[in-house]
Amino acid sequence: MQATMTLTGYVGHSLELKQTKTGVPTVSFRVGTTPRMRTLEGWVNGVTTWTTVVCYRNLAENIFMSIHKGDPVVVHGRIRTQSWVGPNEQTQERMVVEARFVGHDLNRGSTTFEKAVRQTEVVSEGVPEIPAPDTDDPIDDSPIEEFDLEEVLVS
Repeated sequence: MQATMTLTGYVGHSLELKQTKTGVPTVSFRVGTTPRMRTLEGWVNGVTTWTTVVCYRNLAENIFMSIHKGDPVVVHGRIRTQSWVGPNEQTQERMVVEARFVGHDLNRGSTTFEKAVRQTEVVSEGVPEIPAPDTDDPIDDSPIEEFDLEEVLVS
C-alpha cells in the first residue's frame, strides 16, 4: 500500500532542472500552503506549511518549462521518506511528495496547454528503449528506499 497526497499552494522558489547520476531529469521545488481561518475579528492567515515536491523524467522537464515561482499549483503524488547520512554521521530524514501530476490551480487564474512532443529512441530491433530504473535521490544523492518499476515502464 502507498500513501498519496493532493495539495494546493504556491511555488516558493525558482525551479532548477538537474540530472541524477544516471542522467534522469529531475526537478524539485517547495509548495507553500497557508490556511485561512475565521476568527471573531475576521479572516486571518494561519501558519504556512512547506512541502518538498520531487518530479522525474518527462514530468520534470514539462514542469520546468511550465511552472514558475509564485504560481498557484495542484500537486498529487506519493509520500516518500528520504534518508541520508549527514555530515556528523547521523541519519537524516525528510518527507517529500513524489509527484505523479502537477498543474496550475485554475481556481486562481487561467492557463493554456501545449502538448509535448515526445521522441522515442529505438534500438536495432525496433523496440523502444526503456530507461533503467534510477534509485538515487536527485537532491542529496542518498538512495530512495523503494522503487516501483511498473510506474517507470508506464511513464
